[in-house]
Amino acid sequence: MEARQAVARRETGETKIYLSLNLDGSGRGAVATGVGFLDHMLELLAYHSGIDLEIQAEGDLHVDQHHVVEDVGLALGRATAEALGERRGIRRYGWALIPMDEVLAAAAVDLGGRPAFVTDYRPEWAQVGTFPTELVPHFCRSWANEARAALHLRLLTPGENEHHRVEAMFKAWAYALGAAVTRRVERVQQIPSTKGSL
Repeated sequence: MEARQAVARRETGETKIYLSLNLDGSGRGAVATGVGFLDHMLELLAYHSGIDLEIQAEGDLHVDQHHVVEDVGLALGRATAEALGERRGIRRYGWALIPMDEVLAAAAVDLGGRPAFVTDYRPEWAQVGTFPTELVPHFCRSWANEARAALHLRLLTPGENEHHRVEAMFKAWAYALGAAVTRRVERVQQIPSTKGSL
């Protein structure tokens, strides 16, 4: 089977990003964006999805974290789409329920080619450390748009800790994504749609 790998580069007046991704990896994450909490979440996403991920990012963090977070999300989505190629043989759908102490998060992913992002996450705290929590849905939407994927994130039990809320959602997303990109050996050449195309 052909390797499902991709490299994405994005260079603007605001950011400079290098990202490599291997859908058939072992969950290795090497992430340095200059945004510590984002690094932590992306390393979790890699580990729990089984996807190898390397990211080097620089940006105008003296302004704020928005541009780096957004552009990393766009690059990750673009690399995901490129690595999937025609999306033949994949399971396409994945879902997960993840508890994180007092929080219970649900995620569902459809790699069917149509971008959508839906969440009930509304931050109760403006920041985790120095990370603006309003950027969590923005990052996820950026990924979904470029990956041409539907991503749904829900907090079934929102709990009390903002770090736990975000981490539970990223871990649920990771498990759902890992399931969705898995190849079905018995259908390795088939497009995962009754329409015959995505």
